[in-house]
Amino acid sequence: MQSARDNKTSQPAAQYDENISKTIPYYQLFNHEIIHLVRCGVADPKSWLDTGCGTGTLILGAMQEFGKLRFVVADPSPGMLQIAKEKILASSGVEVASLLAGSEHLSCDGTFDVVTAILAHHYLSAPDRIQATENCFRLLNPGGIYITVETIRPNTEQGREVGLKRWRSAQIANGKSAEAVDHHLERYGTELLPITIESHLNLLRTVGFSAVELFWASGMQAGFYGIK
Repeated sequence: MQSARDNKTSQPAAQYDENISKTIPYYQLFNHEIIHLVRCGVADPKSWLDTGCGTGTLILGAMQEFGKLRFVVADPSPGMLQIAKEKILASSGVEVASLLAGSEHLSCDGTFDVVTAILAHHYLSAPDRIQATENCFRLLNPGGIYITVETIRPNTEQGREVGLKRWRSAQIANGKSAEAVDHHLERYGTELLPITIESHLNLLRTVGFSAVELFWASGMQAGFYGIK
C-alpha cells in the first residue's frame, strides 16, 4: 500500500486536503491554536520554517495573520511540496522558498524565529525523531519557538484501545468510510510510531529547550512547544 502513495500519509498528496479534517479531529482548530501560540510566544517574528509542511495550510494561515515574514517550507514528498507552493502562491501571490527534505535530514541557510513540525515526526524511528528535533532546535534563533503536533501513544494498553476506538468513531462521523478508517488505523504502531506525552516533553528537554510545555491535546493527538 505504501508504494502506491506519494507521501507518508494514508492518502495521495492530491487528496490530502479533502481528507485531513476527516482523519484528524480538530485539525483546523489546532492550526488556529498554533498561530495564536506564535503570536503570544514570540514578540515580533521575522522568519518561519514549516518542516513536514504537507500542502501548506499552516503557512498560508500564518501569512494571513503575520504578513510578509520570511517563510520556508520543507517536506520529503515532492507531491506535497509542489501543492504547498502552488496553493500558497495562488492564495497570497507569494512564492515561498522550499526544501525537499524531512526534518531528520534538514539543512538550510539561516535560522528562524519559528519552527513548526505538524503531524510530521510520528512517522520517524526513535533515532530519526531525535535527529529531527535536534535539527529543529539548531535552526531556531535564541528566544525562538518550536511547535509540534503529533499522534500520541497512551500510557496503557487499555488507554490505547479506548483511544483508537474513539478515533475510529470520530473519523466515521466525519464522513470517512469504515474501510478507509480501518486502513488508516492499521498503520498505528507500524507506519505511525507514536510516543507518549511525557516522552515528547522529555525529548524537548533533552534536546535543550529552556521552556517545554504541552499546549493542546484531544483524543490521540497532542501539541507541544519549546522555547530556545
